[in-house]
Order: sequence, then structure tokens, then C-alpha cells
Amino acid sequence: MTPSRNPLPPGACIGIVGGGQLGRMLALAAAELGFQTHVFCPEENAPATQVASFSTQADYQNKPALDRFSQSVDVVTYEFENIPVDTVAHIETQKPVLPSAKALEVAQDRWVEKCFMRELGLGVADFYDITSEADLRAALEATQGQGILKTRRFGYDGKGQWRLDANSDLAATMAELDGQSAILEVLVPFEREISLLVARNPNGETATFDAIENVHKNHILHTSTLPAQLSDAQASQAQAMATKIAEALDYVGVLAIECFVTPQGLLVNEIAPRVHNSGHLTQDACHCGQFEQHIRAIASWPLGDARAHSNAVMTNLLGDEVNDWQDWAAQEATYLHFYGKAEAKPGRKMAHVTRLTPRR
Repeated sequence: MTPSRNPLPPGACIGIVGGGQLGRMLALAAAELGFQTHVFCPEENAPATQVASFSTQADYQNKPALDRFSQSVDVVTYEFENIPVDTVAHIETQKPVLPSAKALEVAQDRWVEKCFMRELGLGVADFYDITSEADLRAALEATQGQGILKTRRFGYDGKGQWRLDANSDLAATMAELDGQSAILEVLVPFEREISLLVARNPNGETATFDAIENVHKNHILHTSTLPAQLSDAQASQAQAMATKIAEALDYVGVLAIECFVTPQGLLVNEIAPRVHNSGHLTQDACHCGQFEQHIRAIASWPLGDARAHSNAVMTNLLGDEVNDWQDWAAQEATYLHFYGKAEAKPGRKMAHVTRLTPRR
């Protein structure tokens, strides 16, 4: 188990590796609790750096810069999972990094991740290791000619994924894969997609949020709804599953687990060792949202109340959709959150909006 530490006092500095919108919202939550933040990322004028106390612009492999960064902070976290594991391992020689490199290693490789879930006795869609076109043909035969091919590493928002059937050009697909290791997943006839968010601190205290139901468009999250449509039994299973995964990873921070709801039960799709897009609505709908909860956990504070005081629907604003901000701002019980990105590119997450309704 991660050794418990004395709580970080207000005024301490939290290091955040990664400069995107998740880092931005973590920095804002940290400031409300009295912490300073230092963001490390390679991008200029990144969203998180605009609101942080300090920032370092350098490559993730720049060890002298990492050393200076580490010396300036009391604890370090990260805001996305595609950071090199050796970057985290290097920082860990000097300061605590939470979540640990172990969680990052599991989440960065889909094969490792799914094997880990099976070892815990949790359900996942059947999957096959793909290193050649012959492997792919054999796997498709085993899945009745259909499946989802995914790179083992670095895929997000639909990138690095191909839906295959009997008419697919497998040679062309393998050429697009360009030598990357991959897995083929069986197509899952699911009823809905949900996210589970659980927080855990170094003392082993956990807090779970109500399950969140997600709708994607063009492989990008469109809306998230709290609470998800689950039976009492499914909701209990979801909370137990989230806690089991967090404890098995000896996790510290907020962990997101994406699942499929099927007639046979819940299947884990993937995990994200960080705060999550689908959890944005918690900052408006819950007594303690995911960003504050993550800061509390890594600072060894008691966890906050994860219960929702309102039902909520969050909508991602992509590209030019952000130009409709005045319409959203005019609506009651509606909360806008902008990411500070200069250019509204198609499909780019520019902001999100959360609409609350009272719980009865």
C-alpha cells in the first residue's frame, strides 16, 4: 500500500505534468484549496499554464528540466496517460508521483490492461493479440468476421481504431497500422456506455461518484448524463468494481473506468488513470467534484462528499460550437467552462457546458 503521508498544507506546490484542459481544471481546484501549482508541458501557452502559479515549457524527456521542476514542488500528478513512463519514473526518484507509474503502465497498453482486468475476475470483451495480417485473419474468423482493431498504445477519441467486417481490406488496414502492436476486440452488443469515477487517498479511503452515462459522436464524447440509467444491482456492481480496481492498483487520485452495460453484466472497456472528460459535470453537480477530489487525494487530505446534489447533463463544445456560448450563457442552471484554446479546430474540445436539474 502507498505509505500514508502528512496532509500537504495550503501553500504547498503541486506539480502537474501535462498542460491541457484537465490540467487547467486541476490547477483551478488546487488554487481554491490554497495550493500553488507548477505545470510542466512542451506546448507554449497551454490551457493549464494560463492559470497555474508557475510553468515550465520543456520536452517530457528533458531530464535537467524535470529535475528543476521536481525540486520546486511537493507532490506531482499528471493529466493524461500518454506521458512516457520513464518520465514519471525519473520524477519518482525525487518526489512522490500520484497516481504511480504502475497505474500508468497498465493503462497505456490495452493488452496489459485487459489481462489485468481478467486477473481481477472482471468482465471484458474477448480480445486477440495482433502482430500480423495472419493474426488478424485468424482473430476475425474467431469473431464471426467482425471486430474492432485497436492499437495497444496511444489511441484516444477514436484514433488508432478500425471497425472491421467481411468487406474490410485487411492488407490496407495493416498498412495503416504501420507495424504497431494491436488487439482485436469482439463487438459488444451493449445497452449503454457508462463511466465510473472513484477517488482513493494514501490512507486507503475511497469515494465513488454515481455512474455517468455517455453518448459519443464520431468517436468523441458528446454528452454525459448523471445519473446513468442503471438498476440498483448494476449500480452496486459498478461501485464495487471501481473500488476493486483502485485497490488492486494501490491507486491514489481519481480513476476513471469506462464500461459497457450488457444484459450479461458490466464489461470494462478501458481505464484512465486521471480525471476524465465524462466527469466534468461532477464539479457542478456534486458536493465535491472530480478535480477537487483528485487534489484532496494526492495531498493526503480526507476525501470530499462525492454525492450529487443535482442531476446533470454535460455537453462538449467542439470546434466552432464554442461560438454559441451566448446562447448557453442565457440558459438557467447552466454552467460554462472554457479551456483557453486560441483556435477552434474541427473536433477540438474548446469548452463544455453543464445543465443542472434538481433531484427529487
